[in-house]
Amino acid sequence: MKVHAIIVAAGSGSRTGRQTPKQFEPLAGRPVYRWSADVFLSHPDVSRTIIVLPQDCPPERLENIANSGLMYTTGGKTRSASVLNGLEKLSPEDDDLVLIHDAARPGLTQSVIDELVDAMGSADAAAPALPVNDALKRKYGETLSNVDREQLFRVQTPQAFRAGAIRTALSERPEDYVDDLSAIEAAGGIVTLTPGRAQLHKITFEGDFALLETLLTGGKMRVGSGFDVHAFEEGDGVTLCGVRIPHDRSLKGHSDADVGWHALTDAIFGALALGDLGDHFPPSDERWKNADSAVFLEHAIKLASERGWVLTNCDLTIVCEAPKIKPHRQAMREKTAAITGLHPDGVSIKATTTEGLGFTGRREGIAAQAVVMVSPKNDA
Repeated sequence: MKVHAIIVAAGSGSRTGRQTPKQFEPLAGRPVYRWSADVFLSHPDVSRTIIVLPQDCPPERLENIANSGLMYTTGGKTRSASVLNGLEKLSPEDDDLVLIHDAARPGLTQSVIDELVDAMGSADAAAPALPVNDALKRKYGETLSNVDREQLFRVQTPQAFRAGAIRTALSERPEDYVDDLSAIEAAGGIVTLTPGRAQLHKITFEGDFALLETLLTGGKMRVGSGFDVHAFEEGDGVTLCGVRIPHDRSLKGHSDADVGWHALTDAIFGALALGDLGDHFPPSDERWKNADSAVFLEHAIKLASERGWVLTNCDLTIVCEAPKIKPHRQAMREKTAAITGLHPDGVSIKATTTEGLGFTGRREGIAAQAVVMVSPKNDA
């Protein structure tokens, strides 16, 4: 028996009032869908994860999704049709487990998955749920009446099913159910509820973004700053934030002298209180001679992850008279986003001069300053 995951992300998310569908909006440095996608992809029992996308998904978004390790397909006119498209692409065996999840619920954890898989040993379907704690009222005109909340639950996702059962249930009654659990309920299946989580709250309205960011980060963040300088030497170009820029000089350094990524890496080490770049990659070590600075940045991201932190956003300032940074800034942002796992909206790269003052003003080199924020990972 294998376990598969389907992330449903084909809706318009229009109730947030934002132009971009909510599942692709940034949340604490990552697109909303990536929060749960990363948990599925890292879970040892989940074999394959597919995301069901809108039919008009931009090509650059498809490329980012494919590079992340996710399978993808497009959705249908209803939720049920979208889930069936995901099932068709996955082609699981009838006895395999399928976890179907709303992309707009970013608070998924490894333990939620474990509880659902365990529950499927004696049930036809399972879902996390929270008891209703608030008083409930039903309004009739100007009159209110109480609603008994004793056996009421707020049902969340992911919801777990045998692949064959959910495929048949959705195919036989193609109307759009309120959730996938309803299809098994309509067929008379046994459903069990597992413990829900406040963090599995669904993003529906604009205010939910701030609520989820607080729930997922716990309101606890760290800030780090980094600074680096490299002098010019003879050459024909510089590398800044992973982008090769033609120039009449090169930057002098033991590695590739990528002053932007060096400052960013130092800022991450600073947020983690783990020293500086020289502590981890000493220039006296020949292993790092002419090294790609992506190695340094990836190492800092890995150390952050191992210690329970994730990069939330970064802000870099490149200080130089030349070369001109603006024509290359977007490429630099995209390269940095790809290495760090950030959404490009979480990567700021700016450039300035010193108005002819100091070593940068005399065109003797380039300086870079970086500030980062890290927040607790959502992988408990």
